[in-house]
Amino acid sequence: MAEEAAWWRDAVFYQVYVRSFADSNGDGVGDLDGIRSRLGYLELLGVDALWLTPFYRSPMADHGYDVADPRDVDPLFGDLAAFDRLVADAHEHNIRVTVDLVPNHSSDLHEWFQEALQAGPGSMERARYIFREGRGFDGSQPPNNWVSVFGGPAWTRVPDGQWYLHLFAPEQPDLNWEHPEVRADLEHTLRFWLDRGVDGFRIDVAHGMAKPDGLPDMEIRAQVPGVLSDDVHDPRFDNDGVHEIHRMIRKVMDGYPGTMAVGEIWVKDDERFAAYVRPDELHLGFNFRLVEAGFDADAVRSAIEHSLGAVALTGTPATWTLSNHDVVRHVTRYGGGALGEKRARAMTLVELALPGVIYLYNGEELGLPNVELPDWALQDPTWERSGRTERGRDGCRVPIPWEGTAPPFGFSTAVNTWLPQPNEWDHLTAEAQLEDPGSMLSLYREALEHRKNSPAFGGDELEWYGAPAGCFAFRRKGGGLICALNTSGASVPLPPGKVLLSSGPMDGDQLPPDTAVWLV
Repeated sequence: MAEEAAWWRDAVFYQVYVRSFADSNGDGVGDLDGIRSRLGYLELLGVDALWLTPFYRSPMADHGYDVADPRDVDPLFGDLAAFDRLVADAHEHNIRVTVDLVPNHSSDLHEWFQEALQAGPGSMERARYIFREGRGFDGSQPPNNWVSVFGGPAWTRVPDGQWYLHLFAPEQPDLNWEHPEVRADLEHTLRFWLDRGVDGFRIDVAHGMAKPDGLPDMEIRAQVPGVLSDDVHDPRFDNDGVHEIHRMIRKVMDGYPGTMAVGEIWVKDDERFAAYVRPDELHLGFNFRLVEAGFDADAVRSAIEHSLGAVALTGTPATWTLSNHDVVRHVTRYGGGALGEKRARAMTLVELALPGVIYLYNGEELGLPNVELPDWALQDPTWERSGRTERGRDGCRVPIPWEGTAPPFGFSTAVNTWLPQPNEWDHLTAEAQLEDPGSMLSLYREALEHRKNSPAFGGDELEWYGAPAGCFAFRRKGGGLICALNTSGASVPLPPGKVLLSSGPMDGDQLPPDTAVWLV
């Protein structure tokens, strides 16, 4: 039972952005039965678990992260029966299922918020959210100077004169986590999905639920820090009261052995980060240091060392990811085109050589780049909230190309998908890559097979080698795997050992630039 309960400690998770994975009913939007139809592909890829983005009832102001009913499936994605089919079939494929949890806020169409608007100031209904009187002699100024992550003020005034807090879009009012009904409702939600067989949760904005006493002003700088950055002086996030909430979540989950929770924690300070993964809080903390590091050996090594150091005293494994639904895809971050793809292949081997938990983002195994979408296609609320100055996250959310030579590439039977796919993706489809031994998909499949089956991947400690400038090499002390990365502009000598896998062609006994290699 102990081994079963710790399945997640070295698991490879695959994030499914539900809208963009596979469409089963021809409406141009991905859904739960679409995911179920591709479980064979995911088993072939070699992943251990799925993370599903929100599929709950929602008006879709933020594509599902504005939840109107956290205990039901939005008809856009199916129904509860479709969810149950997906979980049962995934388990038949030996793939576990984890789902997104959005505890910081609800939709403005949630019945609680509608009741709050009707009930008026001072009511019990309003106490479930964060309503305040405005500043100024007539209350016409927001209660403080907080800004929304999506741009503009973090407060919206209602007709009776009060203001409500929303760290994200106005359609996403923040819940008041000091209210006992808010906590009881989340416990109800946790048990609802655990009883349906889910294996865990990814907790959205896990550092954001608790608010500081008095809601003090934030320091406004030229570049205002949002949820996807970190600032120790930002009172909106990482307040100490959040840990009591995570203890409550952990207490519920301890009643369901074998389940786990990972938090989205945009906190850079190692000690602050480690506090979230204490034995009575989250099982895992989502770690963004590799996302934030450029393609530079020193920066990547620093990200690895900080990540391992942050969890060293907690007994919790580190987590690793290169992309997700909120950031530019790493092929594009590393330079785009052939160069970006070559560097992405190298960083894939670095990531998969590390001890701990891996989070892959759907489509990265196909080498998908970010897409520069036309203005008319943009749907991320950031676009409008920023006065059309920030293009938002749609570019990393374009639907997956599965097969064929033209859009929709087997994603849907609809001609028009919810975001348009580039015509030139014909060489990036899963079908085109599946039998090509040199493809990105083949690299992922081979690397994941080695990671799962090779004894070289044993042990959680790394030993670093001396290496030329612009390079590094480390060894998994328990198993002996050596991983070397060259981010310099010239070939360098390989470390001693037999090549197990390389991200690109070798140059004799030299490691070429923009390349990584595994040796044993």
